[in-house]
Amino acid sequence: MRFRAVLPFVALTALALAPAAAQKRPTPEQRIDRLEKQTRQLQKRVFPKGEPADTAGFSDDPAATQSSVNSITNRLDAVERQLADILRQAEENGNRVGVMEADIARLRAEQDQRFRALENSNDGAAPASTETDDQSEAPPPAPRPKVETSKAAPALPEPTGDMDADAEAAYDAGYRLWTAGKYDAAIKSLQAMAKKYPSHRRVSWAKNLEGRALLDKGQPRAAAETLLANYRRDPKGERAQDSLFYLGQSLVKLGQPTQACKAYAELEDVYGSSLRAPLKASLPNAKAEAKCS
Repeated sequence: MRFRAVLPFVALTALALAPAAAQKRPTPEQRIDRLEKQTRQLQKRVFPKGEPADTAGFSDDPAATQSSVNSITNRLDAVERQLADILRQAEENGNRVGVMEADIARLRAEQDQRFRALENSNDGAAPASTETDDQSEAPPPAPRPKVETSKAAPALPEPTGDMDADAEAAYDAGYRLWTAGKYDAAIKSLQAMAKKYPSHRRVSWAKNLEGRALLDKGQPRAAAETLLANYRRDPKGERAQDSLFYLGQSLVKLGQPTQACKAYAELEDVYGSSLRAPLKASLPNAKAEAKCS
């Protein structure tokens, strides 16, 4: 009986305590505030120098405002205008480069014509069998007289800042010395040109002319070495085939007609139909002189 009387009292006490316990539990907002504080404390420990941009707390500002959108739009417009200006300038520069390349090609062609005219004008100074002019296709005239020369190396023409033009002028200076019969000066001038402008297209011309000057000077062995080196250095050079032809001439002077015939045979095998007309016209006589079979 006493136990039964206690039960209603316990039940009433539990009902009375339940609202109080419910009132002590934190609300969701309080729990979120607590979590945010704990998160900030944790971030301060992990990032003592400041919170990273992607975890830097919460902000009440909207994701984007009208002013920020307008600012981004204006910046995009400015970038597009700058890009259009860059494209326009690139097209203009491309056109200018095209015009300059065309002008350079025209000037080079004119310069080559002047060199050919200059070389043709000196045909009367070339020897009959071994010194056919580089560009002329006319029969070789009588040999030129040899001229005493100075041992001092001639200075290269004053540079202008245009490497291509300076190299052309340096080769022209050596060529004029050679046509004047000043072989020592021509050899030194051509050697200086080749050393100063080693990658220029005229180096093939300069080394070939150096070999011819040595041959003219009466040094066929040195001439053969120079001409062979020029041919081997750049077989596609503009005067490589000339060097191979005059190598044969040097070998004949050295009393080695068999080796000369091998040089002429290689000349025909390597260059064939691309052999320059003056060399092609002189080759039969040169082979006959060496008694090539």
